[in-house]
Parts: sequence; C-alpha cells; structure tokens
Amino acid sequence: VQLVESGGGLVQPGGSLRLSCAASGFTFSGYAMSWVRQAPGKEREGVAAIDTDGTTTYSDSVKGRFTLSKDSDKNTLYLQMNTLKPEDSAMYYCAVVKNPTRVRAAGIGSADFGYWGQGTQVTVS
Repeated sequence: VQLVESGGGLVQPGGSLRLSCAASGFTFSGYAMSWVRQAPGKEREGVAAIDTDGTTTYSDSVKGRFTLSKDSDKNTLYLQMNTLKPEDSAMYYCAVVKNPTRVRAAGIGSADFGYWGQGTQVTVS
C-alpha cells in the first residue's frame, strides 16, 4: 500500500490549494478514504472522509470551505481547500478509514485510520 500526497505549499489567508493523494497497492475504490491534519503541538484532526459510495463527512472546522472528492479511475483522492485560514496550517495526510459506517453515523471525530501517506505541508500566512 502506498499513499503519496502532493499539492501543499504556502498561501495567503483567503487563498486556495488543492491537495492530491495518489493511491496504489490496494483496491482504491473499495475503501473509504480521508484527509487528516496535524499541526505542531496539536492533536491529529480528521478533516474530511469519503465513503465508497461517495458520501462525504467533514469536520465543523472546514465544512463549507473544503471539498473532498475522488477519481477511482485515477486512484486519486483530492481535497479542494478554499478560504484558507492561518489555523488551517498543518501537515496534511491522506489515510484509509477503517470504520466508515461509524464515521457516517457519528462524524469524522470517530474515525479510525489505517494506512497513511507521508504528508504534505500546508502553511497559511
């Protein structure tokens, strides 16, 4: 299993970025996926998740600003981030969601993550 994130960078507040996660080594379309972020000194935070049927779940902190999507033909997960704020600065990881049914019922805060990528840094300043 390999997950390779890209698309991070430095952006001004109010700006946009699009993150990508290229997946390989497993049947991408058969798994729920997510984006997770972690800032220095802060706990890991699930940002958004997408189930195999395309149903998405977002954290309250990004709802309305971030959009998660996937292209199963390209085995790629995307995160469109708009209206970025300094508090969005973090390392962003894509990860497999091990309990998508629980996430759909209880929110992304209940997510249990499996395989992880190496991350891509997002800095809003």
